[in-house]
Amino acid sequence: MGRKLRLGEENAGRFRPGRAEYTVWDSGIAGFGVRVRPSGSRTFVFHCGAHGRSKRFTLGRVGVKPIGEARRECLEIRLREAAGGSPDATDRNPVPSFRDFVLGDWTEACRGRHKPSTKKSIDSHLKTQLLPAFGSTPLDRISRAAVIGWFSRTSPGGANRALDTLSRIMNHALVCGHVPANPARGVKRNPGRRMTRFLSRDEIRLLHETLDACVAERPSRGPRADIVRLLLLTGCRSGEIRTLQWREVGEHVLALSDSKTGPRTVYLNRDAKALIARQLRMDSAYVFRSVRDPGRPCSERSLWNFWYMARERAGLEDLRLHDLRHTHASQAVMKASRCPWSPNCWGTATQA
Repeated sequence: MGRKLRLGEENAGRFRPGRAEYTVWDSGIAGFGVRVRPSGSRTFVFHCGAHGRSKRFTLGRVGVKPIGEARRECLEIRLREAAGGSPDATDRNPVPSFRDFVLGDWTEACRGRHKPSTKKSIDSHLKTQLLPAFGSTPLDRISRAAVIGWFSRTSPGGANRALDTLSRIMNHALVCGHVPANPARGVKRNPGRRMTRFLSRDEIRLLHETLDACVAERPSRGPRADIVRLLLLTGCRSGEIRTLQWREVGEHVLALSDSKTGPRTVYLNRDAKALIARQLRMDSAYVFRSVRDPGRPCSERSLWNFWYMARERAGLEDLRLHDLRHTHASQAVMKASRCPWSPNCWGTATQA
């Protein structure tokens, strides 16, 4: 969406946000316009060609910078370009620091696109790794060598995902005209370990027996044990079952509204339906509610603590919750409508 009109102080701040970002171009100066984002942010921008390449400048926020000053900057950039010099107005429009860019322009334009779980991960990368390393550095001073040096000093466990976050931010800085290239692009990632694990039938039987023993010892563990069983029965991700709501439970399917890949349908066999049916509904929207706060789902920490205990007791210390998803997808499990390892695969312990 885009249109042209004579921009002035009286109309530049009145453009209403839409569902998507759009720009209103000035009819007087080609390439000068007001960018309007869904968040309501309005920014003066200028597009010009330099040495056969198009470049975009962010000149400042509408309402903060007078439109007359923004127009003068456009003309100065054009004059430098015509004289054969660089159009960069570094003296009048300094490149923002990584911190200012992330907390300002990038947050407004990009952060809202991500799911809550992704936002949480990005915030963690910024707080613990990226802002301490690059926070005060101007975007155009973040070199490839600096990125490689930071990456080599970062713990291998989280380095790859933090690098992905940095690359997303620098891609947007490239779009905004602050950097000539993305310095994080092409940086060699840490090799990942192949960790796919499938349980044998004996291991599955052992796991269920261990879950039964854990629940018999303390009945309040029942819902967490049933989450583990449902992962085997449905092939869902742990977060999808942990936060499962009653409104997503149908007679024969789970209609997941917010899975990692978007809304999807998961079919339930007889054992999975019986397992869900035995959960106490109470006054909670969640099938597996928090013990402390029924208005919230079972906490991630609570589930992981139970899982670590159960797998250790079963002698399956190398097993991940995600491996239950792999096991469900294996041909041995998919062949039967009922679980092949036990007449009553989801245990006999009764919940409190």
